[in-house]
Amino acid sequence: MKRYILLLFFSVFIFLIEAGNSAYAVILEEQLYKPGKMKSQASMLKVSLGDEAPDFTLPSIDDKNISLRSFRGRKNVVLSFIPAAWTPVCSAQWPEYNMMQAVFEDNDTVLVGISVDNIPTLYAWSRAMGGVWFSVLSDFWPHGEVADEYGVLRDDGEAERAIFLINKKGIIEYIEVYDINTIGDASKLIEKIVDLN
Repeated sequence: MKRYILLLFFSVFIFLIEAGNSAYAVILEEQLYKPGKMKSQASMLKVSLGDEAPDFTLPSIDDKNISLRSFRGRKNVVLSFIPAAWTPVCSAQWPEYNMMQAVFEDNDTVLVGISVDNIPTLYAWSRAMGGVWFSVLSDFWPHGEVADEYGVLRDDGEAERAIFLINKKGIIEYIEVYDINTIGDASKLIEKIVDLN
């Protein structure tokens, strides 16, 4: 029953976000770089369902180094790779996760946002969006090394818009690489997170 209530809540929420085109994206609209239509996908996955997720340590905008292995045995992890800060779709996607915080927390799952942008850029952009509740990590140097290890580094140096759900044992349970031009439907991700519990 709890699962169906969460999915219903999430469906209504997505409808409202899409109808409003994200409040933060509207506020930032004049400040955002608009890249135009891009090739939907420009990389080849290097991991598969059932694989052990490649470990990494990256700096966060909170002056901490975050390692994937630090969550092993304690939390499920969602990695959210985005192409670039200060772009319209990314500026709508991450604030959307703020509304889903309770779903993650109620299902023993943490969210980790990863971008190939540098720390100052990610810091300023996150603050301009009103902040996010999850860790924001920079895969800037060596450029895109983590994105490349997962197989989501595009040939232009940006990351794909991609999601990886990793269980407490460090095994990849779900992968979604979205069309870079769209936010993507996160309802499948929420369903998978709920199913892990």
